[in-house]
Amino acid sequence: MAHLVIIGNGVTGTTVAREVRKTDSKIKITVISGETKYFFSRTALMYIFMGQMRYEHTKPYEDWFWEKNRIELVFSHVTEIDTDTKTLFTDNNQKIYYDKLVVATGSKSNKFGWKGENSDGVQGFYSKQDLDLMEKNTKGISHAVIIGGGLIGIEVAEMLHSRKIHVTFLVREKFYWGNILPKEEAILVGKHILENKLSLRLQTELKEILANENGKVRAILTTSGEEIPCQFVALTAGVSPNIDVVKKSKIETNRGVLVNDFLETNIPDVYSAGDCAEIKVEGEKNRFEQLWYTGKMQAQALAKTICGERTKYERGIWFNSAKFFDIEYQTYGFVANVLREGEKTLYWEHKDGKHCIRLVYGENKHEITGMNSFGIRFRHKTFEKWIAEKRTVEYVLENLGEAYFDPEFFETYGQELIEFYNQENEKKLILKGKKGFFAQLFD
Repeated sequence: MAHLVIIGNGVTGTTVAREVRKTDSKIKITVISGETKYFFSRTALMYIFMGQMRYEHTKPYEDWFWEKNRIELVFSHVTEIDTDTKTLFTDNNQKIYYDKLVVATGSKSNKFGWKGENSDGVQGFYSKQDLDLMEKNTKGISHAVIIGGGLIGIEVAEMLHSRKIHVTFLVREKFYWGNILPKEEAILVGKHILENKLSLRLQTELKEILANENGKVRAILTTSGEEIPCQFVALTAGVSPNIDVVKKSKIETNRGVLVNDFLETNIPDVYSAGDCAEIKVEGEKNRFEQLWYTGKMQAQALAKTICGERTKYERGIWFNSAKFFDIEYQTYGFVANVLREGEKTLYWEHKDGKHCIRLVYGENKHEITGMNSFGIRFRHKTFEKWIAEKRTVEYVLENLGEAYFDPEFFETYGQELIEFYNQENEKKLILKGKKGFFAQLFD
C-alpha cells in the first residue's frame, strides 16, 4: 500500500490529505505536526486571546473525523528528511517511511538580528505556541511595542488593545503598510489606529531591545536614539518560509522550498505547497503566496497530481481581505502602492474617513485591473468576473449594484462614487441597480 506523508497540518497539509482521501480510499495517509495534533483555523487565534472563542471552537473538524477518514495524525517535529531512503526522523525517535512526501511546513516570524531580540517578553505571532507564549508574556503589563505594520501587526494591536494594554507601533515606512497600500488608504488606516488610542511612530526603526538584569524586556531603542519603555515587544515585520529541516536535505531550497507550477520539487515524489513553497517563474521573480486561500488552492491542485492526474496550479485573480480594528478591507486584482505605467485610478473616500473605494484601470481601454475597498463589502465572485472579463471602469460603476454583498444592512455608497466619477470625468453614468446578495436570494 502506498504511503503519503504530509509534514504540516495547516490548511494546506490538511486539504491535501482530505482531497487525496476523497479520490483514493486505499492509500495510507499520515499527517505530522509539532504545533498541534489537530488542524485549527490559524486566522482565529486572535479571537481566543480576546476571549471571543476557545481553542476547540477553532477546529473545523471533530477529533473523531481523522480516524473515521483513516488519516493518521502524528504529533511530533520532523528533524531530518532522507530522500535517498524516503525516511523521516522525528524528535521522539520515530522513523517514518514514505512513498510520496508533501512539505507544508508554513511560515515563521521574521527576525533581523536585532540586539536583544531573544529577551524574555519578545516574540512573533504566528503559531499556537506563540498564542500561549503571548498569554504568559502579557500578564500584568501596561505597555507594548509592535515592530512592523501590516496585517499581523494590526491583529496583535487589536489583541493587546482588548486587554487595555497601551500599544506603540514602530513602522519604518512613511505611512502604515505603505509598501503595500496606496498613500490614501495607508493614511486612512493610520488615522484609524490613532483613533483607537494607539501610538503610531512612522518612519521609525528599531535599533535595539533593552532588557533588565533578569533578561526581561524593559524598553526599546530606536535608530534616532529614542528610548520607549515597555514590557512586551511583538515582532511582526513579516514572515518567512519555515524550511530549516528541508535545508538539511537534498530538496532544493532558496528562501523557500523551490517548486515548479505543479508544486513538484527537484526530488521525485516530493512536493511542497503553502507558505513554505517558492514557485519558480521563468524569466521573472519567484513567487510566494502566503495566504489561507492560496494554500488551499495549491493543495487541491497537488492532490490531483498525487492521485495520478498531474495538475498545474493556477491561482487565478488575486484577492485578500482583512480587518483594521472595525474597518473591513478587501482587495481584488492588483493594486500597487504606486500607479504603474499605463494605469489610471479612481479613488473616492467618504467624509467620515472610514469608507473608501479605489478602482484601478488601463489608461487606454479603461479595463479594470484591480480594486480596494475599506468599510464597504463587495462580492468576491463579481469583481473576479469583471476583472477576468476585462470590463471597463464605466461598466463596473454602472453595474456596481451587482457586487453589493449585504446592502439591506449597510450603506453602499455606489451613488456617491458614480457622481464623483461623473464630476471628475464629465460623464453621465447612471447606477443601474442596488440588488445585492440577500435581495438575490429572494428573486
